[in-house]
Amino acid sequence: MPKQLIIDGTQIEVEDGTTLLQACELAGAEIPRFCYHERLSIAGNCRMCLVEVQGSPKPIASCAMGVNDLPPNKDGSPKVISTTTPLVKKAREGVMEFLLINHPLDCPICDQGGECDLQDQAMAFGVGGSRYSENKRAVEEKNIGPLIKTMMTRCIHCTRCVRYMTEVAGVEELGLIGRGEDAEITTYLEQGILSEMSANVVDLCPVGALTHRPWAFNARPWEMKKTESIDVMDAVGSAIRVDTRGREVMRVLPRNNDAVNEEWISDKTRHIADGLRTQRLDQPYVRRNGRLEPATWADALAVVAANLKGHDASRIGAIAGDLAGAEEMFALKDLMSRMGVVNLDCRQDGAQLDPAHGRSGYVFNTTIEGIEGADAILLIGTNPRVEAAVLNTRIRKRWRQGGVKIGLVGAAADLGYPHDYLGAGPQTLGELASGKHAFSSVLAEAAHPIVIIGMPALARADGSAVLGVAARIAAAASRDKVVAGGGLNILHTAAARVAGLDLGFVPGEGGLGTAAMIEAAGAGRLDTLYLLGADEIDMSALGNAFVVYQGSHGDRGAHRADVILPGAAYTEKSATYANTEGRVQMTEQAVFPPGEAKEDWKILRALSAECGQTLPYDTLSALRLAMYKSAPQLQRLDMVIGESDGSLDTLANSDARTGSEPFATAVADFYLTNPIARASAVMAEMSALKAQSTKALSAAE
Repeated sequence: MPKQLIIDGTQIEVEDGTTLLQACELAGAEIPRFCYHERLSIAGNCRMCLVEVQGSPKPIASCAMGVNDLPPNKDGSPKVISTTTPLVKKAREGVMEFLLINHPLDCPICDQGGECDLQDQAMAFGVGGSRYSENKRAVEEKNIGPLIKTMMTRCIHCTRCVRYMTEVAGVEELGLIGRGEDAEITTYLEQGILSEMSANVVDLCPVGALTHRPWAFNARPWEMKKTESIDVMDAVGSAIRVDTRGREVMRVLPRNNDAVNEEWISDKTRHIADGLRTQRLDQPYVRRNGRLEPATWADALAVVAANLKGHDASRIGAIAGDLAGAEEMFALKDLMSRMGVVNLDCRQDGAQLDPAHGRSGYVFNTTIEGIEGADAILLIGTNPRVEAAVLNTRIRKRWRQGGVKIGLVGAAADLGYPHDYLGAGPQTLGELASGKHAFSSVLAEAAHPIVIIGMPALARADGSAVLGVAARIAAAASRDKVVAGGGLNILHTAAARVAGLDLGFVPGEGGLGTAAMIEAAGAGRLDTLYLLGADEIDMSALGNAFVVYQGSHGDRGAHRADVILPGAAYTEKSATYANTEGRVQMTEQAVFPPGEAKEDWKILRALSAECGQTLPYDTLSALRLAMYKSAPQLQRLDMVIGESDGSLDTLANSDARTGSEPFATAVADFYLTNPIARASAVMAEMSALKAQSTKALSAAE
């Protein structure tokens, strides 16, 4: 039943369960806070959010008091709440004075300066001086890893970091020890934090106690240009902000998007900024006499064009990598199609996904936000903690709400929440599909069951058969229920994959897929292979094939290439990506590519002219217009529209037989999954720390 309140003279109506702090903000009042956060449990530590409530003998902490807890007035009139009275002002000034008693007041040398909640609220709600003249206390510094720099003397014990690590990240690695003046926040075992989501605590910290170690003392926030973009380190499509100074990316921070990442990003998303500066390809190279030598653009394009024109179309292939934007994939497919090439593939891991079955056969149909409505979740061949860390926090969030059962088929893993381990491979899937497994009844009885299948289950020879069994499980579980896409969800690991499938960047009639192209190249049946940022294939198996590598970093593909065409990283171009749920988003250009590097679609447009197959678009807008005609779904920006294309029925009716091998893992090392991450010194340090920790844990066991 809605409650009537009068807040600062304004009468409003709020829903049951609303806190006083939320009600005051709905009425337009500004309430200072340090410990309260919308996505964390309520602690009531800081007492900065005090308000005056009619009839109360003292100010009330508005974050911890719900409107339902207010005793009604005897005459039934609405309760009166004041946020600007002298009592409230004096109470907040007193709280602020206490908070600053032990604070070192070192704002000029603090990395948080300019974006510090304590600094802002001290100016707005504090007093001009302190009456405290005793010695301030100091706290010993903690080394909690390469990502988070500590200055715990500044800590005001709001416990946001502790609650975040426990509730959201699912790793209880921070805690409050001691009492009174001896209280301090620390890691329990004096070791580094290894959660894939740990660095979000720095955004939550309202003071400078926790700051980012990799960019400590590098720049002030007012020096940097801020560009809103999206992340491509995985297929979640998290909203990010890229901060730049001059031509250099200084840092990556999260933006709020409740439908995708809320306000969290993974540590890899946040800290690969140094990888954007190192190992860069900044000029074309051509291999002469066994060595890569610098070349002009004209020379490099002429060599590539001569090679493409000099071979039969059936002996040419193209593979698109995991970070490629839709624009360059469309341009490359257009060029290859004009030359008669049908050996195309965007699935460099060999995932058995066919766009011919319909879009709902290769996207996350129930949406990321829809996970919160599930009451039974079956994970098949996936470890979302390392494949899509932000999405995994949604599953954990749903688990914390209660009333959900989670089952895992595949490699055993610590997901960050309790789950039932059902089995290792396709045999268990067969039992689930036939209803013989105990978890089958869980799915059948659930009102909103969902099935999530990952790349380890699909990127194998029997991947299409495994997908068919998963579709049958989802179809049986969702029968007579309203579940988007029949409850079948594909969890991608590559940012480029869904857009590539939308564009049909797959083998044409009689064409070769990734594995077949690699085999053909090794056997001498493929003369030329064009790699559009494809680095995750076995370069040693390409034999004597002529390899063209177009990409941004000197990684595996560039080492094997005969011609290198330097492209742009995702922060250096405006490109279209579709995330794992099919949500189409765009990156924004934050800086220019280094040296002579160009935007990828421009390289392909220039190459097409050299090949005598000039592509009919000279501007990005003209290219996108042509792309939208080819794949209309790519023009529906930031939208997820359920596709009723019969994909579930088509897949469920597949009679292909599965193998018996257990499902493997898709991500061998969370921190080194792509060329940008492998170029990052921070990611290398985290990878080494993780390996050392795993080795020590194995030895202890």
